[in-house]
Amino acid sequence: MDLNAIVSFLEEWILNKGITVNGETISWSIIALLGTGVFLTLRLGLIQLRRLGHGFGVTSGKYDDPNEPGDVTHFQALTTALSATVGIGNIAGVAFAIHFGGPGALFWMWVTAFLGMATKYSEVVLAQHYRVLEGVDRDPKKWEGTVSGGPMYYIEKGLGPKWKPLAMFFAIMLGITAFLTGNGIQANTLSDTMQTSFSIPTWVTGLISASIVAAVILGGITRIGKVTGWLAPIMAFIYVTGALIIIVLNIGQVPGAFALIFREAFNPTAGVAGTGVGVLIATMTWGVRRGLFSNEAGQGSAPIAHAAAKTDEPVSEGVVALLEPFIDTIVICSMTGLVIIMMGVWDDRHPTDLVLSSGDISYVAELPNGAIRGTAEPAEIRVDNGVPATSPGSAMFAWHEAPVAEFFTDRDQTMRFTGVIRPSDNVAVGDDGQRYPTLYGNAAESGAPLTTLAFQQGFAWTSRVAGEYIVIMGVLLFALSTAISWSYYGERCAHYLFGKAAIIPYRIVFVIMHFVGAVATIDVIWRFGDVFLGIVVLPNLLALLLLSPRVAELTKSYFERRPWEENARVHEQTVAGRRGDRR
Repeated sequence: MDLNAIVSFLEEWILNKGITVNGETISWSIIALLGTGVFLTLRLGLIQLRRLGHGFGVTSGKYDDPNEPGDVTHFQALTTALSATVGIGNIAGVAFAIHFGGPGALFWMWVTAFLGMATKYSEVVLAQHYRVLEGVDRDPKKWEGTVSGGPMYYIEKGLGPKWKPLAMFFAIMLGITAFLTGNGIQANTLSDTMQTSFSIPTWVTGLISASIVAAVILGGITRIGKVTGWLAPIMAFIYVTGALIIIVLNIGQVPGAFALIFREAFNPTAGVAGTGVGVLIATMTWGVRRGLFSNEAGQGSAPIAHAAAKTDEPVSEGVVALLEPFIDTIVICSMTGLVIIMMGVWDDRHPTDLVLSSGDISYVAELPNGAIRGTAEPAEIRVDNGVPATSPGSAMFAWHEAPVAEFFTDRDQTMRFTGVIRPSDNVAVGDDGQRYPTLYGNAAESGAPLTTLAFQQGFAWTSRVAGEYIVIMGVLLFALSTAISWSYYGERCAHYLFGKAAIIPYRIVFVIMHFVGAVATIDVIWRFGDVFLGIVVLPNLLALLLLSPRVAELTKSYFERRPWEENARVHEQTVAGRRGDRR
C-alpha cells in the first residue's frame, strides 16, 4: 500500500464519515467543531463580542504583574500563539479553500472563526486553571520552561484520573500533528514557493529553514517568546499592508466581492476544481477545514502557549486568546480572500509546465451535477490534436484537481500534442514514438502560488515583482514563525508523556521532520495534516463540553471581582520604579 493509498484510507474513515445530506457528507469532526462553538458561544453569553475590548486591554500590557507565575508576558503568549496560527493557512489555506470550495468557502471560514473565539477562550481558561507549575525558578535562560499546560492537563486534572488515557491519546496525536500541520506543511509551502519563484531546490530551502528553526527552538520557550514577540507583528504588518493597498486601490470591487462570497456560501455555483459546484456541504466543508487549519480553535494547540503566560487569573489570558481567531481569520484571511477574488485569478487558468512526475497531478471525473471528484489513475489518456478524448464519467488529467483542457509539447503552446499520457510511467508518448516527460498547457493554480498571482496582479500598476515579493516574504516569515511556535506545542506533549528528558530528542526530531516536509509532495503533506487535525479535535472538544460549567464559573467570578484593576496599579508602580532606577 503506497502513501497515497494510506492517506485516502484515513481520509475516508476520519474526514468523510458523518451525516449524509443529498449524497454529500459533512464529517463528524466538522459537526463537533461547529456544534461545540455554538454551545460555548451561547453558554458564555456571546463572550467573543462582549469581552473583545477587554482582551485588547490585557494584551497591551497595562495589567501585567511581573511577579505572577509563568514564563512569558500576555503579549508574548499571544504572539507565540499568533505565530503558530497566523501562518501558511493565511496565505495558502485561503487559496485552497477558494480553489476547491469557491468564494463561498470564505464565509464559512468567518463562521468558524466567530464560533472559534468562544472555543479558544474556553480552551485557554482551562489550560491556565489546570496548568502545572514546575517550580519557582525564574531564571530567564531556563530552557525547558517552568510551566506546562494544555488539553492533556485539563482532561486529566479537570475530568479526573480515569480520563488520563484520553489525555495521553490527545498528547500523542497533537505531538504528531505538530510534525505535520505546524511544521511539515510550513516547510513544504516555503520550499515550493522558493522553487517556483527562484528555482531553488527544495532540499536547499529545507536545509536552511531547518537550521533557522533549530537555532531558535533549542533555546526554549523564553527564546521562542522573544523571537515571536517581534517576528509576528512585523510579518503581519508587511502582509496586511500589501493586501490593504490592493483592496484600497480597487475599492469599487469590494461590494461585488462580498456579494459573490455570500451568494456562493449558500448557493455555490463556482469552484475552479469543481468540488463546490451546486454542493453547499462541500463549500462549507472546505471553509471549515481551512478555517480550523488557520485559527486552530478547538484543536487544543494554542492553549499550550497561553498556559505559559505570567498570570494567576485564567480568564485574563482567555480574553487575550479570543483575539486570535479574530485577527487571524476575520482580518488577515479575509484580506487574502478578497485580493484573490477581486483580482479574478481564483478561477483562471495559467500557462503551466505540466511535469508528468509532479505531485500536483491527479485524476478526476465529472459527476452528473457538474461537480468534480477524484478518481482512480487510468492506464492511459488519449489526446488528439491537444484535446483529451474523454467520455462522461471517465478519468481526466488534472493539475491541482482542476482538469486541463489542452496539451502542448512546447512552452509557447504552438505545437499541440497527439498521443497518450501514461500515468504509471510519468510520461506522454506521441503517435510518432517521441516521449515527453513534460507537457504544457493552461492549468489552475492553488495554495501560495495562487495568492502570489493575485498579489502580482494587484501590484501590476507599479511592479508585479513587488506583489510577488510581499507574498514570498509572508511565506518565509509565516512558515518559520509557525514552525517555531509549534515546536513548543509538540515538546509540551512529549514532556507530558515522557518527562523533561524527552524535550531535547523531540526538538531534534522536529527539526528533521521540518526538512522532510520541505522535500515531500505537497498534496500528501496537506492531506495528512487534515487527517490528524480531524482526530485531535475530538478529545479536546469533548473535554470543553464537559468542563464548560467550570469555564462559566471562572468567567463569572473574574468579571465580578475585577482583579485587573489591582494589576493596573501594580503595573504602574513597577514602571514608575524602573524609571526611578534609571535616574
